[in-house]
Amino acid sequence: MTENDQLLLNAYIDGELDPAHVLEFERRLAEDSALADERSRIEALRGAMRTRLPRAAASPELRRRVAALARPQPFAIARRGWGAMAASIALAFAIGSAATYLAIRPEQGEAELLVSSHMRALMASQPVEVASSDRHTVKPWFNGKLPQSPRVVDLAAQGFPLEGGRIDVIGLTPAPTLVYRARQHVISLTALPVALRARGPIQPIEGYNVVEWTDGPLAYWAVSDLAAPELENFAKAFRAGEAEP
Repeated sequence: MTENDQLLLNAYIDGELDPAHVLEFERRLAEDSALADERSRIEALRGAMRTRLPRAAASPELRRRVAALARPQPFAIARRGWGAMAASIALAFAIGSAATYLAIRPEQGEAELLVSSHMRALMASQPVEVASSDRHTVKPWFNGKLPQSPRVVDLAAQGFPLEGGRIDVIGLTPAPTLVYRARQHVISLTALPVALRARGPIQPIEGYNVVEWTDGPLAYWAVSDLAAPELENFAKAFRAGEAEP
């Protein structure tokens, strides 16, 4: 399945195709079993998220953060130029869609959204957008796509080989995610602004463990179905490892 097929499939499921393209795409679904299977996986994941993740009123903290993101900053736009203005337009579009944002329990914070992103990646044909075990390839891939790249550490010797990376959207925040493995287990390691760090202990969510720590301006969140002690060992190895300069 090509990247264009994936985009068309998501647009079809979201009801964003015009009638002519809907008919054409449904013909392809009838003829392409792999495409039809991918549609079933995506719809099953969305159904599981609707039924298993709680919905609640947006918390005051979430409202405050959305309002802060929406606040205009003309001087920053003037300094950064048209690229920043384009990003601001994209952000405004995201905020306009905030009515569809999945409200989460305050005590879990970003953890549930991170678990959801991890589950969504596992349902995809592969959990990465750039596939490489070379940190010299993965870190530069993030440059220019996000304001800040994460640390990238080679942990193959510790039993956690690097698989690649992807960009997730956690709430309204685009975030870099590194993907490591431990045997058959996938570890998603997402870097978020330190302001979104955990406010307390994080309990397992739907069978997934979450470990969080801070490093300068970033908070790192590791999500996996690894046993909690082994995920803690991964976090310790990452913190102690030598990062790509």
